[in-house]
Amino acid sequence: MIDDTLVTRGTRYGEYIDLATISQGMKDILTTGASYQLCDADMRESLAMICQKMARIVNGDPFYRDSWHDIVGYARLIDTKLEKL
Repeated sequence: MIDDTLVTRGTRYGEYIDLATISQGMKDILTTGASYQLCDADMRESLAMICQKMARIVNGDPFYRDSWHDIVGYARLIDTKLEKL
């Protein structure tokens, strides 16, 4: 069963090593930002997840709507938090 999932994901998102390389590269760049350490844990996590979703888009199927939807969701979580401040 897990092998079927991995095959499906590989078809959707491309080779995992390529996806990981792209995603980690973007995350590494973010950590060099002057305000990165000022971000709360949830902000950093949302940024990391957005990087992963972007990597999936450029490494796999860019027309898979769920990847784009997830990016909006992670940004919305922080937007909702900031609305309350």
